[in-house]
Amino acid sequence: MKLDDVKISQAIIEKFSAKLLDVLECDVAVVGGGPAGLTAAYYLAKQRKKVALFERKLSLGGGMWGGGIMFNEIVVQAQGKKVLDEFGVKTTPFEKGYFCADSVETVSTICSAASRAGARIFNLFSVEDVLLSEGRVTGLVINWSAVELAKLHVDPISLRSRYVVDATGHAAEVARIIERKSGCELNTSTGKVIGEKPMCADIAERTILDNTKEIFPGVFVAGMCANAAFGGPRMGPIFGGMLLSGKKVAQILLKKL
Repeated sequence: MKLDDVKISQAIIEKFSAKLLDVLECDVAVVGGGPAGLTAAYYLAKQRKKVALFERKLSLGGGMWGGGIMFNEIVVQAQGKKVLDEFGVKTTPFEKGYFCADSVETVSTICSAASRAGARIFNLFSVEDVLLSEGRVTGLVINWSAVELAKLHVDPISLRSRYVVDATGHAAEVARIIERKSGCELNTSTGKVIGEKPMCADIAERTILDNTKEIFPGVFVAGMCANAAFGGPRMGPIFGGMLLSGKKVAQILLKKL
């Protein structure tokens, strides 16, 4: 068969456009394709919810790719290992209560699982605003990351979702957009994004689950974003809490959906 260059372009444009059009009305929009966001998307899509995940960067997986100081090995505790077991990621014991996994295998497996479960994953997209109606977030305003990086004046597009998950990590980007632009208070002790505290894995791994909850009507925080928003410590290169937080926010939303 002789390949047609224009036909290849046509296939990409038509198929991508159909994929994007399909999620302009969705159940859950996940912002951030790190371990928490991907895990949340997987568990939601597995239960046949329409999920769209938006990641600013070219690659997904957040900081998990680099493990600690670019040693591509990650650590999880026993509870985190159970989530990796569900994904089929190989783990090896280190000492009692500590398990290791190859970060490349972990990220690629979770990405594949979320996609195969039916989550629509869009990389190179940035969220620049939210849709707000009667004091509740009802969707997102998105644009190409390249437009954001180049600081071009190009208008975005909008999508409607029943719930939004802010899984943007340390930056807590969706929560900060709401704080900055809505004039409303967040569900934190200060009414604003508190910011993360210095690293303490023992406390952070516990508080990240406590902080995985609704921060504003229609918006839930998960992963490191949860601790950043509610003032918990960072946890460094242990990822069990991230996985468990993603699973927890999915469980919360499945009850609501």
